[in-house]
Amino acid sequence: MRPDADLPPLDDQTARLEQAFLAEFFERCGVTADILHAMSDAEALSLRRQASAYASAKLAEVESRAHYVHDIHDATHRE
Repeated sequence: MRPDADLPPLDDQTARLEQAFLAEFFERCGVTADILHAMSDAEALSLRRQASAYASAKLAEVESRAHYVHDIHDATHRE
């Protein structure tokens, strides 16, 4: 048994944010889990791919903004 077996796993903030963006995409499309499961495999796959692309773009935007803020912060401390 590992000594850290009783510790809960670390929370992955990026994964939580990705899940939130996926949920946002499906909500904006008016798609629930039941609707998604009722779709044909091809339709569901297409929608999941669109959701994945949306979440990836939003995550990239968040990361880009974070780097921008970090760069500004560094620039102000160098002066």
